[in-house]
Amino acid sequence: MALREVLRYPDPALKQVCAPAQADGADRIAGDLVETMRSFERCVGIAAPQVGELTRVAVVDVRGHPKAETDNGLLVLVNPRVVESEGSEVAREGCLSLPDLTANVRRATGVVVEHAGGRVESRGFEARCLLHEIDHLDGILFLDRVESLVDDLFRRRSYG
Repeated sequence: MALREVLRYPDPALKQVCAPAQADGADRIAGDLVETMRSFERCVGIAAPQVGELTRVAVVDVRGHPKAETDNGLLVLVNPRVVESEGSEVAREGCLSLPDLTANVRRATGVVVEHAGGRVESRGFEARCLLHEIDHLDGILFLDRVESLVDDLFRRRSYG
């Protein structure tokens, strides 16, 4: 495992659609993602393209987060795909690759995701995090989902 540098927008890797993960490299990438995610306070997810790996691997862990309705522990997602979704809600999102911004983003409130390790059902904040990270694998940033750049995009508050 290695702590990796997080790419920042407008790095072109963040807008690329990732290739399917191969079994031989997925464990290494997942380990790097977990270590990198845990190095940032309050970080709940990160995807491979954010560290320059254009492969379909992401990790999510909302344990202990006050907004989490469901908590499936540390989720290592290799080749994930959303197979069911329901509901809709607008909520604020941020991203390590856009550290100075947050935005109101509409997402499903419940999802079922299949991945190489099985199937996960999630609701609320955890579902939002899963969808955010899967978007990264498709070259989609939360900015791409903002309805109004004037009304829904905000400078991140700095707490010093």
